[in-house]
Amino acid sequence: MEEAGAAGSAGPGDGAPGKGRPLLQPPAKGRELFRSQRKESEGSVDCPNVEFEYGDADGYAAELSELYSYTEEPEFTINRKCFEEDFQTQGAFGECDMEADVLHWSRHNNFLLYQMGTFSAFLELLNMEIDNSQACSSALRKPAISLADSTELRVLLSVMYLMVENIRVEAEADPPEWKSSRETFRTELSFPVHSEEPFALLLFTMVAKFCSGHAPHFPMKKVLLLLWKVLLFTLGGFDALQAMKMKKREELGLPPLPEDSIQVMRRMRAASPPTYTIELLDQQSSKRGHRSRRPLVKQDSLDIYNERDPFKNDEAGVDEEENDDGDSGIEGELDLMERDAIIQAAPAQRPPIERVSFPKGLPWAPKVRQKDIEHFLEASRNKFIGFTLGEDTDTLVGLPRPIHESVKTLKQHKYVSISDVQIKNEEELEKCPMSLGEEEVQETPCEMLYRAMLYNLPQYMIALLKILLAAAPTSKAKTDSINILADVLPEEMPITVLQSMKLGVDVNRHKEIIVKSISASLLLLLKHFKLNHIYQFEYVSQHLVFANCIPLILKFFNQNIMSYITAKNSISVLDYPHCTVHELPELTAESLEAGDNNQFCWRNLFSCINLLRLLNKLTKWKHSRTMMLVVFKSAPILKRALKVKQAMMQLYVLKLLKIQTKYLGRQWRKSNMKTMSAIYQKVRHRMNDDWAYGNDIDARPWDFQAEECTLRANIEAFNSRRYDKSQDSEFAPVDNCLQSVLGQRLELPEDFHYSYELWLEREVFSQPIRWEELLHYQ
Repeated sequence: MEEAGAAGSAGPGDGAPGKGRPLLQPPAKGRELFRSQRKESEGSVDCPNVEFEYGDADGYAAELSELYSYTEEPEFTINRKCFEEDFQTQGAFGECDMEADVLHWSRHNNFLLYQMGTFSAFLELLNMEIDNSQACSSALRKPAISLADSTELRVLLSVMYLMVENIRVEAEADPPEWKSSRETFRTELSFPVHSEEPFALLLFTMVAKFCSGHAPHFPMKKVLLLLWKVLLFTLGGFDALQAMKMKKREELGLPPLPEDSIQVMRRMRAASPPTYTIELLDQQSSKRGHRSRRPLVKQDSLDIYNERDPFKNDEAGVDEEENDDGDSGIEGELDLMERDAIIQAAPAQRPPIERVSFPKGLPWAPKVRQKDIEHFLEASRNKFIGFTLGEDTDTLVGLPRPIHESVKTLKQHKYVSISDVQIKNEEELEKCPMSLGEEEVQETPCEMLYRAMLYNLPQYMIALLKILLAAAPTSKAKTDSINILADVLPEEMPITVLQSMKLGVDVNRHKEIIVKSISASLLLLLKHFKLNHIYQFEYVSQHLVFANCIPLILKFFNQNIMSYITAKNSISVLDYPHCTVHELPELTAESLEAGDNNQFCWRNLFSCINLLRLLNKLTKWKHSRTMMLVVFKSAPILKRALKVKQAMMQLYVLKLLKIQTKYLGRQWRKSNMKTMSAIYQKVRHRMNDDWAYGNDIDARPWDFQAEECTLRANIEAFNSRRYDKSQDSEFAPVDNCLQSVLGQRLELPEDFHYSYELWLEREVFSQPIRWEELLHYQ
């Protein structure tokens, strides 16, 4: 590699043998950069298709095993000796010989414990541990916190997690009483039965308390895993969400959904990743050596796409010849092996079209919003008539026949979302509060959770993002960052190399699980709040954006994403339930480095897709946030993520590239035609969206700021109207009697009597009374 680099850097005649001149070597940093680029380049070519099926969660056994860190493995033996509830929920593994038996009895025992009413007892114990000021103060005084500081909390959270996960997962062989218990448990967690708040709110409070520094001993991984599974259980997974969406559209009188997004993505094939800098250099050098063959082969291989490619015209053909860098070749669904076969074919032999398999038509039905039709008609009327008719989309007098046909086509594909109906209803309620009366709000688990979270929701979002930042692999250790390793570090730090390697694997695994649980929780919240009411979704989204969620996710992806997805931070012999029924073999450095035999890490790919979906949710139809993607130079970061040959992940990357393409300039589009083609083939089309050309770009920052301010005002009006009870008194008759007003009992905060004397001193006694002004006003 270094010799190649040296030869490339030498000038004509330099470094020839016998000349007495040494070979020129690139600087050390340059060599390392060249080597890493070469490695990334090779990885992109050799990357196989990733056989990954996206879902609500991983397999049953995998989700249970991630609850425990490898440092906790000795505690299984303690549980067995004590025969505690924790041992029962873990499947009474002391009586089992096989892993399947442990999982079977774990489900059986958890249903039995719930039916005996133990969950409410554990909930009371958890509240007591949260309010245990002695444990908090003890943890604050310690220079280093370890597993020993959270023993009671970890046991309680583990038992509750095992109960939630075992009861949540459905099986065909479940008896009727188990199905009944599952529904009862879901209701118990969703609605305030044992307390004044849903159970998820208690967990959010634990997260906020941990991030504030008042409870550094809280085992955050277990809290976040439990929070995610409670949200998944009470609100519903993606299949339940799709069913709720279809039902709500039917109630609102809207046509059914054209397709199920996740099902469409499961049928997609991954595209070949775009080529990178070092590959382009190789292709250019080979092009110089085979100049006579190249035009024929290039034309031959591109003839296949001529009818499908929207970017192919005479001018584009000239541009691509000038910028013939390999990245401008449009490959679509072509596999890398097939591409090599076509390029190596003889010039006189045309490759058979049957070898290249294309999907029949585009995968998505096109959608058109009401706004799109209005904007199209406004531009057409200004051009042909000279004036507009506002929101009128029916009057087409004076417009030429092609415009009539265009409007007809747009209306055929018009899509009215649930959000559009909710926004329109909200506008009417704001205009006519008296005549329309009070809104009927359905008491769903999602509505109850939003109402409970509302006033502290910004703190909850900031806390989750703080932990996500600390767990990101690209984050560097800082003195002011929070310590998320309190529930993985042992009391005695490792003293051998093997122990250090084991702890290193455990710490990396610990961080990966935290990223997985936070990304899944945030995505669930956004999707369910959007279905419940669009302004609930927008409220959460705005606070995520204000807390720098967009640059945080981009920072997460600014790494070697293939290495992250294929990371092997697991020791299978220490995973639950394997470690409970098998004798542990002697661990070696080789076995720790080998990890498991899986092609990829399920949780890391799941986390990446969740974060990309989250970024799409935050930026969709928001020009100001799209400009944030441009300002933070997200295009090269996202393009690197296309190396992962998994259709769903590629789709969400392409969506993020599509919304900013018009702002990246013509040169970027010219040199990334392969990416542009992938966007065209895989992302849903908006009929009059000029994403590929960038015409009439209106990128004035003050317009974007006004857009966010308007949205914020609408959100505040919605929250005030629906949830602020003091708003009810606005239309009540005013009491002008001095005695009755002074005689009213006011609700004062609980801590008011502590500061009452201080308030009197500051506001009354220390303020001079200006008698002249008082007498003057009388």
